[in-house]
Amino acid sequence: MRRITIWLLSTVTALVLLFSYRTSTMGVGGGTSAVAVDRGGTTPGSGDTPTGTDPGSGVPGGDTGEGGNTGDSASTGDSGGGSYDGSVAQTRWGPVQVRITVAGGRITDVTALQVPDGNFRDQQINDYAVPILRQAALTAQSARIDTVSGATVTSDGYRESLQAAIDAAHLK
Repeated sequence: MRRITIWLLSTVTALVLLFSYRTSTMGVGGGTSAVAVDRGGTTPGSGDTPTGTDPGSGVPGGDTGEGGNTGDSASTGDSGGGSYDGSVAQTRWGPVQVRITVAGGRITDVTALQVPDGNFRDQQINDYAVPILRQAALTAQSARIDTVSGATVTSDGYRESLQAAIDAAHLK
């Protein structure tokens, strides 16, 4: 009888420990990514305080960020110039959003506004993948870019948001 009791208690203990284990993708993690992430409606590194930002959304004016001109420069709808935010692509690991800067009908810059950074591994992946995706987008001048190996989910979200920004800028 004593052996059965010990066996039963050890089995219950093992099950409790097994089901209470938190995987790395479930934890909040900490810190921020080295990628320029704009969560408060300011330009990264500008030191400005956010204005017109919906708390918790990190998107200026409480908007969902669905492709639109950010007002950085005037745009007549003919893709003459300006900055355009892509929609927020909700991926398995977190939101992805990009901003493109257009001058003379060409994409001159792509900035990642949001990338998954819920844990250290996400940060490592995105610190590696985002510069590659940025360069690919600038070279291709479109959202037809290759997936970065090891960052498939981020690459898919990046392409989706990039295409929305390109559509908002009325580029080909």
